[in-house]
Amino acid sequence: MELFLFRHGEAGKRLQSGSKDFDRPLTSTGQKEVESISISLKKLKINFDRIITSPLKRAHQTAVIVSNVFAIEDRVEDWGELKPEGNRLELYKKLSQLKSDLSLLIIGHQPYLSEMIGDLIFDHDGDNDPRIILKKSGLAKIVITSLMPTMKGELRWLLSPKLLRKI
Repeated sequence: MELFLFRHGEAGKRLQSGSKDFDRPLTSTGQKEVESISISLKKLKINFDRIITSPLKRAHQTAVIVSNVFAIEDRVEDWGELKPEGNRLELYKKLSQLKSDLSLLIIGHQPYLSEMIGDLIFDHDGDNDPRIILKKSGLAKIVITSLMPTMKGELRWLLSPKLLRKI
């Protein structure tokens, strides 16, 4: 299984207190950046069997833009486990039930995705917690090497949006 972790594009400012962060949309700059990066990924001949996204508006909008560029609009799924407060262990359990030969694009939030990278690629026997930051519109590729007893993988690459725009 290949996991591509993509942080949603630039979103509008946090809304006034009492408003719902759930509905915060991508900015026009964020939309353009996600489209540009999606075109770069397509040029690299990267393909996704499915796009799994947080249901928050900015993440879902990111998924829709990517799916339009790749012409796979029917393969986008909202998963509540990818919300910022979502349970990563439940996500891993759900992922482990999928076919092992899939290539999945997972779209979510910070620090959730960065913590997910750490979970998957580092042994947590020691006291040192890894510090990996996934920038907005950044992309990581992880190849899953084991699903049981816990999900583990290898980080193949971590790309900044600046580098992706140059492709």
